[in-house]
Amino acid sequence: MSSVMGLLEERERAARQRVEEAPQAELREAEAVWERFVIARETVGEVLAELRGGESVPPVVVARERPVRVTAAVPGSVVPHWQEGLAPTVLAPGYQRIMDVLAGGTGTHGEAMDCRQLAAIVGLEPVPAKVEGVRSKAKRLAARGWLAQESPGLFSVPVARAGGS
Repeated sequence: MSSVMGLLEERERAARQRVEEAPQAELREAEAVWERFVIARETVGEVLAELRGGESVPPVVVARERPVRVTAAVPGSVVPHWQEGLAPTVLAPGYQRIMDVLAGGTGTHGEAMDCRQLAAIVGLEPVPAKVEGVRSKAKRLAARGWLAQESPGLFSVPVARAGGS
């Protein structure tokens, strides 16, 4: 007979696999299901730790989830939703470069930029395929709270975080 933690880990792995394979339209729903299993497993771990007299259960170290406890990302990982205290280092390298450019790390002083400018500054040729790749990443960052889309095609770091991101 399997343990509760083992069953939760198994279901979490299955949910993560659905997230990785889901088309964009189904991605949010699959991420929500996965997040529920992560939270359930963490909660059960905390309860079991209390029952064992404070013995800690190893922390969750999964690079592709919204309740992030990760310090560095894996290329190709899902972009987590921004939370207070979450650093851009949890993002995959391509996303980190976009964040660095927009936060002023390359001399842009945090101003809004379009995707053609972003592609050129991160070292990509400003050809349609590369610009669309940057646009896709910027839109994903905006949808998850990392960036603000000031007007169609113009992205920046939200004003409240421009100094500290």
